[in-house]
Amino acid sequence: MLTIHAADLLLTAVPGAAPVPGGAVAVDGGTVAALGPYEELAAAHPAARVRRWPGVLAPGLRQPHAEWLLTRAYHPDPREYAELGDAMLTGDRLAALELPETRRSGSVRRGLQLMLRHGTTAVAGPFGDPVISTAVARSGLRVVPGPAAAGEADLDPLCGVRELAAAVAAPLVVGGRADLAAFAVSDEEALLAQGAGACVATVLAGRLVFRGR
Repeated sequence: MLTIHAADLLLTAVPGAAPVPGGAVAVDGGTVAALGPYEELAAAHPAARVRRWPGVLAPGLRQPHAEWLLTRAYHPDPREYAELGDAMLTGDRLAALELPETRRSGSVRRGLQLMLRHGTTAVAGPFGDPVISTAVARSGLRVVPGPAAAGEADLDPLCGVRELAAAVAAPLVVGGRADLAAFAVSDEEALLAQGAGACVATVLAGRLVFRGR
């Protein structure tokens, strides 16, 4: 069934393209079938399922620090919060942990889930560690070539970015893969200021893989 994702503002990240107020993305399977004002897409596809999101609808983001975040950080299980806290552990705190394979695998899976919660739909790779490559493949996240970005690693791909186009996996275009994210902000400037923690939904190849409360 075709699904229309609608928001207050659509940002395609196509160079030179203007934001679309009341914009929407029609998704057929894992592909973008149409882009434009919601009223036009709804009229063209009256039987489509509609998902409405607050704020901005944009392409999914690319996480350039994925390997670092999955190998040099530990993401605690909620059952460990009382002991370890809920923030990722790095440096000396990571070195103090005993990390058998099962515990490390759990951290990798939780790290990937946190990336999805930040609107990430692609990660920089490839990955030589089979634990990571297997978990990434199962998550459905795209692996895109390219070295990790310089600077401090952050779960937020928008951290330090000056324009949305620099952080997306690919612009939203008809016929392209339906990787998109919705953020509870008013426009691109607000999104860059607030960061990807404002994500309320992540759609990966047409599948809704994260939905905020």
